[in-house]
Amino acid sequence: MLKLTGIHKTFFAGTVNERRALVDINLSLEPGDFLTIIGSNGAGKSTLLNTLAGRYSPDRGSVTIAGRDVTKLDEPSRAKFVGRVFQDPMAGTAPNLTIEQNMALALSRGKGRGLRLGLNAAKRDLFRQELKSLDLGLEDRLTAKVGVLSGGQRQALSLLMAGFTHPDILLLDEHTAALDPQRAELVTNLTDQIVKRGKLTTVMVTHNMQQALSLGNKLLMMHEGQIVFTADAAAKAQLTVADLLGEFAKIKGASLDDRAMLS
Repeated sequence: MLKLTGIHKTFFAGTVNERRALVDINLSLEPGDFLTIIGSNGAGKSTLLNTLAGRYSPDRGSVTIAGRDVTKLDEPSRAKFVGRVFQDPMAGTAPNLTIEQNMALALSRGKGRGLRLGLNAAKRDLFRQELKSLDLGLEDRLTAKVGVLSGGQRQALSLLMAGFTHPDILLLDEHTAALDPQRAELVTNLTDQIVKRGKLTTVMVTHNMQQALSLGNKLLMMHEGQIVFTADAAAKAQLTVADLLGEFAKIKGASLDDRAMLS
């Protein structure tokens, strides 16, 4: 389903600011796998996600999604089979459009579209059915502007829109980090439901190690652009936050707590 082979990415090459963001990344996911990625700031997590999304092109290596070599495809060209939810709740929706207009745009993602959003009774019924699964009452607010929703509601809507078109790959970029604990827990639970219901192949970057352990069936840790630790489903089920801190301490050569890893 997803295969990265020999991915390298360097920013500002040949200058005093040269930074190796990804170093020989090799990764393979099967359909329905849910991979969580952890690591400190600057480890390469977001660069990896941006490479999957097509925002960055690798200097070397290849990206294959669902049997297609997409290495040279840009972000808009990958939109038809890659869904993404960002850290900022404002990033995944258009605040001046209504809920139903946002959902219509998501439904047409990656397709040629003109000025009309193509809203009709059948689509509105579909949107209500999808929104009802969030249990937030948004199914009764189709004509409300998205800009009046809370951050948690907007992120839940972004997550729903990214998944209800059944993308080949769903990318979650620290999508609960900007929310308060209660809303973060809500969106985390919705993530689990939506991914399982759609059997979506998913890659999630997070700084929250407990979230990284509770969601998904695979885990990897990055440091300085490299994959330094991996766990399959069986190993991940046995891991604790203390175990992950221990692995990170081996890399950094010091005893660390959860706060230190998040810095």
